Amino acid sequence: MWRLRYGDAGQAFPIYITVVGGLLFLAFAYFAVGQAAANRNDAQTAADAAALAAAQDRRDQLADALTKSINDPTAWVEIFAGYLPGIGPSCWRSHELAAQNDATVLSCIPDGPLSFTVEVVTNGTVGESIVPGTENKRSRQKATAVIESRCEFEPSTGDALPLLTCMGTEWELDPKGPRELLPKPEDLFDVHLAD
Repeated sequence: MWRLRYGDAGQAFPIYITVVGGLLFLAFAYFAVGQAAANRNDAQTAADAAALAAAQDRRDQLADALTKSINDPTAWVEIFAGYLPGIGPSCWRSHELAAQNDATVLSCIPDGPLSFTVEVVTNGTVGESIVPGTENKRSRQKATAVIESRCEFEPSTGDALPLLTCMGTEWELDPKGPRELLPKPEDLFDVHLAD
């Protein structure tokens, strides 16, 4: 006659439930981390775009000033150094680009005449997850953009304008020539994010 033993029967089921519950918790936790990382990346993208926009606006103003001062090579040194009396503010562009990337500018600070540091916060939150408090969490990031001159010139002798050399391209500036033949802002200055 066979005797059945029921003492160990069914003990695997609670272990199985515990393991599956733990795996689900880990999956939701990784999902929350992924949400936070995506939100942080969105903030960094917005900060980069905002800083570059402010620097590009300043670059365009400097290039325009060079066009207006084409007959005065003594002013070129100051223009390429970024020191221009009466230059307009450029941070308004950072607000535009941050808004296009669903973020808000917290600060836009000119770090000297040829650099801008912008801090933004995302408009969207990380979202709800198993981690408490993420539903109201926004990401903040900073970026710095710099403007660098791409040109060199020798001081002029006499009435002739100096030869402007920008990254190997030589420009013989003619104040009476058409504006289309003058160097563009991107020929004169490089704008990039700081390392």
